[in-house]
Amino acid sequence: MAWLDVRHTVRDDRRTHRLHKVLTTIGRARGNDLVLDDAGLAESHATVLRQGTAWSVASNDRQASLFVDGRRTRQASLGPGTELMLGAWKVVFREGEPVAEQTEERVALSLLEELVQISSEMMRDTTPQRLFATLLQGLVRVTRAEKGFIILLRDGDRQLAAVHNVSDEVLDLSRISDSIVDRVVQTLEPVIVSDALHDTHFGRATSVVDLKLSSVMCVPLIHQNDLLGVIYLGNDAVQGLFTERDLTILTIYAAQASTVVSHALLLNQLKHDNASLRKQLDKADHGELVGSAPSMRQVYKVVKKVAPTDLSVLVLGETGTGKELVARELHAQSGRAGGPFVAINCGAIPENLLESELFGHAKGAFTGADFDKVGRIEAANGGTLFLDEIGEMPTNLQVKLLRVLQERCIERVGDVKPRPVDLRVVAATNRVPAEMIAVGDFREDLYYRLNEVSIELPPLRDRGEDIALLAQYFLQRFREQYGARTQGFTNQALTALKGHAWPGNVRQLANVIKKAVIMSDRALLNPDDLGLADATKRHVVSLADAQEQFKVDYIRKVLDLNGWNKAQTARDLGVDARTIFRYIEKIGEP
Repeated sequence: MAWLDVRHTVRDDRRTHRLHKVLTTIGRARGNDLVLDDAGLAESHATVLRQGTAWSVASNDRQASLFVDGRRTRQASLGPGTELMLGAWKVVFREGEPVAEQTEERVALSLLEELVQISSEMMRDTTPQRLFATLLQGLVRVTRAEKGFIILLRDGDRQLAAVHNVSDEVLDLSRISDSIVDRVVQTLEPVIVSDALHDTHFGRATSVVDLKLSSVMCVPLIHQNDLLGVIYLGNDAVQGLFTERDLTILTIYAAQASTVVSHALLLNQLKHDNASLRKQLDKADHGELVGSAPSMRQVYKVVKKVAPTDLSVLVLGETGTGKELVARELHAQSGRAGGPFVAINCGAIPENLLESELFGHAKGAFTGADFDKVGRIEAANGGTLFLDEIGEMPTNLQVKLLRVLQERCIERVGDVKPRPVDLRVVAATNRVPAEMIAVGDFREDLYYRLNEVSIELPPLRDRGEDIALLAQYFLQRFREQYGARTQGFTNQALTALKGHAWPGNVRQLANVIKKAVIMSDRALLNPDDLGLADATKRHVVSLADAQEQFKVDYIRKVLDLNGWNKAQTARDLGVDARTIFRYIEKIGEP
């Protein structure tokens, strides 16, 4: 058996070709038995001929250069070890069985050495920007790609992390929304377009057209099932079409690189988060209140203005939104900061004990009153009294509290001696005051005394990016508190956190993060760790349904203002009376 040992003298490309035909053609054009991609070769450059047991080689073109054992010739006999130079290709004639195993082993070893080299280069780069540039350069070198870029996925957004041989004018953020990239992101599987000119599915992809590519490979960067980004490589010459072997090499390298990339991104994110949180906490004059949503910035603004005064403040908001934190911040920024901050939950103490807790009692005032007791109101003298869940206070105690606010003095239970108090009152409720007043659960005069200024806290679901910021804040706090190894969140976890409805608001988020930090052994928390893998996402109605609901609510309000006078309501709203009657059918008569 005779065969040819084919090796490129410049790049790392080696192969074997068995001479199983009587006549074997060699050239750069497709259709030859041995195709060598070299512009210096003729389309059909040379022919290897077998005559019995003898072998010879001859050039097929007068202009074709053929060197045999270093001498230029047009024809020569071939023997074991005869060397042919065809352009940049060195071809050696061999007899016997090809040592395929050794060739494959050498190629595998070469690829392994290249992998080690790329990994070593990446390990020397500490910043993500330099790391991605190093990774891309190494992959371009291994695959012989002419163009490429790496896309990083952060919080659902796509960002260019590195670019090779592509101008900013051609490739910008608007070009990243591409069918090839979309396929990889959606399926987490690599994509190869070996011949884009004849590919009916991806041949018209934005990137293929704009970058004028003939061949494309795109693979995901995945670490522990978390999609970090994608690697996109392309060639614009028909001689450099990618093969499945190239895709396999790129996929292997990407899998190895993903670990280094993930750790670098995590370290960089931790540094950024720590710096951001430290900067926010250092410069913040709002204590443990964390967040930068517009609604929270408005809260900080009101707190800063009201805190130095002695105005009574009513804090409104759903359960778990941080009403007590606002009360503590009002106290901390006030002139009473050196005095006591006394908090009492009016809904957590039985009604028969609440009066004694608030006002104190004299010795012998009732069975079991063996000593004088200072109440919470008196204990807050010189400081701030925080009345949480004020809507749960019995009406008889509301009268006594109103007197305290008006006269600034108290009487202990069983005592007739008035005791002056100097304090600031902050109250909070998760109920709607107007509704409580309407049904007689809350005194209107007390409401106006407590509501000299009101602060309404937004629910967590409406605070946008604050969800991720708070999640990082709690993770850092609990990681340090419990000595856990958890260091961050996967992209899927952040998406799940933002998509959850959070009925328990910030308190619920803190509890979820605490449990995950304690129970998980992973460095990056995923949706399963947070218990959000199968959680119901917040309900979102269509724009048309939202508009219709707004119309119903608004027409009801105007009807109430007009005493349900349909004609007047229609005139105020500038609509036909029939429209009002149509909506009344949905609303119902009062």
